[in-house]
Amino acid sequence: MAQQSSTQLLGTEKISTLLLRYAIPAIIAMTASSLYNLVDSIFIGHGVGPLALSGLGITMPLMNLGAAFGSLVGIGASTLLSIKMGQNDRSSALLILGNVIILNTLIGLLYTLVCLPLLDPILTFFGASENTIGYARSYMVILLAGNVITHIYLGLNDMLRASGYPGRAMAFMLTAVGLNCILNGIFIFGFGWGIAGAAWATVIAQATAMALEIRHFVNPKSFVHFTRQTIRLKRSIVKGILSIGLAPFLMYVCSSVIVILINRALRFHGGDLYIGAYSNVNRIAMLFVMVVMGLNQGMQPIVGYNFGARKIDRVIRTLKYVICCAVGVTTTGFTVCQLFPRYITMLFTDDPTLLDISSHALRIVLAMFPFVGFQMVTSNFFQSIGMAPKAIFLSLTRQLLFLVPFLLTLPIFFEADGVWMSMPLADAAATTLAAILLWRQFRKFRTMQHQPSLHP
Repeated sequence: MAQQSSTQLLGTEKISTLLLRYAIPAIIAMTASSLYNLVDSIFIGHGVGPLALSGLGITMPLMNLGAAFGSLVGIGASTLLSIKMGQNDRSSALLILGNVIILNTLIGLLYTLVCLPLLDPILTFFGASENTIGYARSYMVILLAGNVITHIYLGLNDMLRASGYPGRAMAFMLTAVGLNCILNGIFIFGFGWGIAGAAWATVIAQATAMALEIRHFVNPKSFVHFTRQTIRLKRSIVKGILSIGLAPFLMYVCSSVIVILINRALRFHGGDLYIGAYSNVNRIAMLFVMVVMGLNQGMQPIVGYNFGARKIDRVIRTLKYVICCAVGVTTTGFTVCQLFPRYITMLFTDDPTLLDISSHALRIVLAMFPFVGFQMVTSNFFQSIGMAPKAIFLSLTRQLLFLVPFLLTLPIFFEADGVWMSMPLADAAATTLAAILLWRQFRKFRTMQHQPSLHP
């Protein structure tokens, strides 16, 4: 009952207080999540070499695709859970938790069974050369073997946040990141396992955090917990999870396609080290992007609950707060990376050629970064209130409608610089579209506020 009362505060407590409670743990957790790849890159770059970084970059599309299936279940389920809790539908909330475990297990196993036998052809298609495929293969075989663990760990972490335990979700993720850092040092520098050591560190750390999450959800004192009756697939729950989760799923799938195009273009117009440079740039950008994603995750239960409870004024105020914070984060990232690009890329390598390429790319790729925060929050906002088609549209247009044409044309004239330039140009176009859709939605909200009997 105490947890239920805490959940109901989503509809009554001061917005800024709620955002501090939900967003800060989520920001820490998401930043910690980005540190997985960041830490792996640092240890691999200094402990294995620059070509190993390129091999790591080759695996990005495959990891993004795995994350796509994870977000299809995890984010879809957490959003649906927040809405059901706002509607005081606890029986559905319990069913959602059971469906998360089953769906993540089934999808994770299927993904592993499909990818492992075809790993070498897949990596070659992604842009691997004879110099980098060995590194990429060694890393991905281990990650694919632990794919179910990764899916369940991330899915349950999303459920922890949505069910009113953002601090515990943060603690479990920090535990995994801390253990990953320790094991990376032991496996790479102590045991000499190379890039495979980084993969083993990731899987073991995530398995530890998953065990802690399961321990939480088997406790009947938790407001949302496992019961025998809820560990079964229910058609309506599965449909709700997948329909809401489709937006982030498609975003990740598009990211995989984009990274494949980028890697292949960079290999053709530059070489293996250019793929490593993009991997470095992506790791740095993702550190700030993950902060914005943490803000989005903190916003999601607040917006979802109040939208379900028909409190439109609180929905709008929450969105405005989060947009301001997100733009501040991405503007900070832009400023730091424009002023100190070489010092930042030295985190990953001391190879002078790779440093020059990475520093140059970082300045171009992040040229429109201040606007990215607004675009990300707007897309997530539509997802949080269950308007999946708009969220999907915004996710797809940035990647497919804008970025792909730039990637296919600009390198013809500007070679590798054309690849770097395509990303900020796509960001500018996507931000303009997001602003138009959000303005139209605000007009609809104003109509709803004058018609309190109308369900949003």
